[in-house]
Amino acid sequence: MTGASGKPLLRVLAGESLDSPPWWLMRQAGRYLPEYRALRAKAEDFVALCLNPEWAAEVTLQPVRRFRMDAAILFSDILLVPRALGQTVGFGVDGPVLDPIKDNADAARLSAADAGKTFSAVFEAAGRVCRELPDATALIGFAGGAWTVATYMVEGGASRDFARVKGWAYRDPDGFAALIGKIEEATVAFLAGQIAAGAEVVQLFESWAGILPEAAFERWVIAPTQRIVAAIKKRYPACPIIGFPRGAGLLYERYARESGVDAIGLDTTVPLGFARSPLQSRMPVQGNLDPIALLTGGRSLEAAVDDIRRELGGGPLIVNLGHGVLPQTPPEHVAELARLLRRV
Repeated sequence: MTGASGKPLLRVLAGESLDSPPWWLMRQAGRYLPEYRALRAKAEDFVALCLNPEWAAEVTLQPVRRFRMDAAILFSDILLVPRALGQTVGFGVDGPVLDPIKDNADAARLSAADAGKTFSAVFEAAGRVCRELPDATALIGFAGGAWTVATYMVEGGASRDFARVKGWAYRDPDGFAALIGKIEEATVAFLAGQIAAGAEVVQLFESWAGILPEAAFERWVIAPTQRIVAAIKKRYPACPIIGFPRGAGLLYERYARESGVDAIGLDTTVPLGFARSPLQSRMPVQGNLDPIALLTGGRSLEAAVDDIRRELGGGPLIVNLGHGVLPQTPPEHVAELARLLRRV
């Protein structure tokens, strides 16, 4: 039997460089798979699917069965944290819909006291997945970064200009910091529970890191990440933490140096030379295949994979996308990616 120390993903996160790098894909469980769509049709809504442990575990395992990734990522959503804090969260045709937090009074009503009612189903799903995963496959838990979760909570969903949340952070930084603090508290509980249930790695998705200038990036991305990482490491010092500050550009280097994470996820725009030094010289890197290359397949996919392996394969590397799998991606292209990565 392959022990945890023999799992390729964990070996790379411990600093090893492997001839055949481990791989998994953000949003690897989702709408591009017919088996996911069949199960999704049974659920009342997306939140109901996330909070049904049997279904969430099944969705988590579906891509691993098909493609033999080196990791499964627990099927859940970053917006379960605001839901656990008492905010109304739903999903419409165009994405998430939340009852927006408009001011300090709204934020003061939020509480993580009953977070377990939301999180317990996720933790149960993690336990179910652990019992069924292949021996060499790691389980990844995750949460959103505090800044990213705050953007959805304040904007009421996705945004183009983030005027509400950035305006609050500029106008009343102390009040906004109180909201961030509540998100941090719930995020630590969410991640710690996933680890206790069997997750061997966790990832922080800071999807909207790239919209902030440096001073704001330091306060609302790096500092909250430092606190979340420190709290998790206090409880689970051996659990690797991957940070994904999407769109951070040159600030990737500060994030890698200061946030406390053990590995860093790269978005598609990060040049491979920059990824190699100064990032990979400091820690394992993960990424950064363009999801459109996966969608396109064929020679463009093969060339992109070859570029990543040539530039980053000499150091600790986890192959992944620079963002999530697109819903229209043919599963056959993911199978082709699997074949390319297993080619020595």
